[in-house]
Amino acid sequence: MMMPLTIVNPGQEVTLIDILGGRGVRSKLYSMGLIPGVKLTVLGTRGGPIMIAVNDTRLALGFGMAKKIMVE
Repeated sequence: MMMPLTIVNPGQEVTLIDILGGRGVRSKLYSMGLIPGVKLTVLGTRGGPIMIAVNDTRLALGFGMAKKIMVE
């Protein structure tokens, strides 16, 4: 079931399915290794940026950016 990254629980591993938004948003996220098919783990969501781990890298994403990332 596809859902935005913002509702994934910490510790859960998901697969990136799609990125909603224009070319600029996609390019920025692609450059950080966030491409369709990649597996990522949510590390934390405590009221600020959403912390994720992807390809042995930790990233912090703002809520607005994270809600454009669709996962399952």
